[in-house]
This record gives sequence, C-alpha cells and structure tokens, in this order.
Amino acid sequence: MSHTAHIRSHRKPRRSASTIAMRAGVAGGVLGTLAVAGAAGSANAAEPVTQTLELPTLTADLAAQVAQSADATQQAAANYQLQAERDAAAANAAKQAKSDLADAKQKAAEAKKKAQEAARKAAAARATRSAERTTLSTTAGADVSTSTSTSTSTATGSAAAVVNFVKAQIGKAYVSGATGPSAYDCSGLVQTAFKQVGISLPRVSQDQSTAGTQVSLSNLQPGDILYWGSAGSAYHVAVYVGDGMFVGAQNPSSGVGEHPLSYDQPTGAVRVL
Repeated sequence: MSHTAHIRSHRKPRRSASTIAMRAGVAGGVLGTLAVAGAAGSANAAEPVTQTLELPTLTADLAAQVAQSADATQQAAANYQLQAERDAAAANAAKQAKSDLADAKQKAAEAKKKAQEAARKAAAARATRSAERTTLSTTAGADVSTSTSTSTSTATGSAAAVVNFVKAQIGKAYVSGATGPSAYDCSGLVQTAFKQVGISLPRVSQDQSTAGTQVSLSNLQPGDILYWGSAGSAYHVAVYVGDGMFVGAQNPSSGVGEHPLSYDQPTGAVRVL
C-alpha cells in the first residue's frame, strides 16, 4: 500500500451530468422569471406614454377655463369702472346743482336789493319834485296859501263832511305813517277823513286807488279820491274839494295843503260817496 493511500483526497468530486442539467434548468427558470418580470416592467413603463398622449386634451380644457375666468374678471372690472363713472357723474351733478342754487340765491338777493334801491330813489325823486313844484309855485305867486282855504265847495251831506275835515287839517305836518290828529301822510289823511262819515278805507294809497268806482278827471265831484300812478299801484292820494282844487298831505316840506289840479296833475280818481 502506498503511503498516501490513507489520505483523503481534497479534490472536489466531479459533478455528474444530471446535476449540471438540473442546475441549467434552474438557471433557465430564473432567467425566464426575470424575462417575464422585465416584460411586465416594460409594460408598466409604457403607461406614462398613454398619459402623455392625454395631456393635450387636459391642457386645452384648462386653457378654456382660464380664458373664461379672464373674461369674467374683465367684465367685472368693466362693471366696476362703469359704476364708478356713474357715481362720479352723480357727485359732479350734485355739486353743480348746489353751486347753481347758491348763484340763484345770490342773484335773487341782488335783484331784491336793486328793487328796494330803485323804490327808494323813486320816492326820493317824487318828494324832490313836489318840493320843487312848491317852491316854484310860491315864487311865481301861482300857489294858494297852505294855511287857509280859498276854494268854495258845493258839497253836501257826507261829501261836505269829508271836504270840511280835510280843509281843517291844512297846515299840519306831513309824517310818514301818521294818521292824525297833529300830522298825516297822504293815505292817512284820506283814511281819517272818510272815517268821519263812517266809511272804512284801506290804509295805503295802492288800495285806496281801487276802493270805489273809477271816474274820469273831467267828471270830478267834491269828496272824490284822487290818485297818482296806476290804479292798484298808486304812490299818492288826496281829496278833491271842488273848484279844481284838492287837499292832500304832499311831503315833509309842504305838509297838508290845498292846491290846484295843475300843481300836480293826478292820473285818476275813485268815488266812494
């Protein structure tokens, strides 16, 4: 026996053909499984391609929605702008109306002031004219005395009482608003005279000029009321006493006096007796 016969050999035993075939089959099965898995993985990897193909449709829908939203926003902005313009126009109109009202009030106040000034000047002019006429008449000797009456009245009854009363007041002072007994203004003298016979006349000359029946200046009778200016807007009144004479409270410079019609021609007359 060899001295090495008892030593086990360290060589690996050769594989048999059956073992190799079995291992090959196993490897083939593994490879097949991997191939199937790879195919499945490839199939799964293809799915995003399908989703990518659907993106154009989704993008178009989103774009349409964005466009609609933009249109709605633009319309809302236009509506807000229109409302703002309307509000601004209303505010401007209100401001203009307030300004126009203020101008109208100012113009009305100015017109009233001018009318008052014109009336004052007219009254002053009438007083000046009457004073000048009194002076001229006195200088020329054409005026009768203002302290005594020189006319002869044919009046009777109530007319005579009115005539006698106004003649008795000759020489008394003229005071605006006075109704006697020591001073009168023109309508105050006429009103007080007719009270003596129980007739109540309006206080002012404008109303007294329409208190009776209108008569012509060519048909005057003692006791008729003479007026200067238009009927209803007369600025002076007096009493006709006959013989072409009248008695009236003329102005502060001449007081109550008797004058011929030519001294200051009246424009009309009314008869209440």
